[in-house]
Amino acid sequence: MEKVHVEVNRCKGCGLCVEFCPRHCLELAAELNAIGYHPARNHDAEKCTSCALCADMCPEGAITIHRKKRSKSA
Repeated sequence: MEKVHVEVNRCKGCGLCVEFCPRHCLELAAELNAIGYHPARNHDAEKCTSCALCADMCPEGAITIHRKKRSKSA
């Protein structure tokens, strides 16, 4: 499962998520989305720590973070 999901057709390509990602995992895609913007995409999923700064910075709410559930230890 991907850690960062960008709703491509909701993204307006502002680049805030790209700028604030501490691991530099995101970039703006070369192709345009349905509304004519270059959407963000996760280009280096291995480096992503699911910190959610990208989702916090997104003014459109186009980014969802998926984290693994922690197992409860006794």
